[in-house]
Amino acid sequence: MKKVTGIGGVFFKCKDPHKIKEWYKTHLGLDTNEYGASFEWRQEEDPTKKGFTQWSPFSETTKYFAPSTKEFMINYRVENLEALVEQLRQEGVTIVDDIEVVEYGKFVHILDAEDNKIELWEPVD
Repeated sequence: MKKVTGIGGVFFKCKDPHKIKEWYKTHLGLDTNEYGASFEWRQEEDPTKKGFTQWSPFSETTKYFAPSTKEFMINYRVENLEALVEQLRQEGVTIVDDIEVVEYGKFVHILDAEDNKIELWEPVD
């Protein structure tokens, strides 16, 4: 079974997310919005299909990365999230929450060997 198929997003804590988004917009040309910026690309296996990677600054007081105490969280694109979560459970990986289904895909959070919170995303591209 294919597990990770790519990076879905990079999330990090900062003192002032609005100021950071403006800085990146002004100095590096990111097309930012309230969530950060999305980078669109074409899938290698089928160039007719688009994908995207999300870049998002969060407030330094966010609880979204909990229980991790790290300043960042990586979102990985995956295939067949339900089967992957079952396999991870069998391997003793900590599953932080239940799979959430939204209009743009399915999400779940896990912890790695150093308690970094990881977001797994099965996108609807």
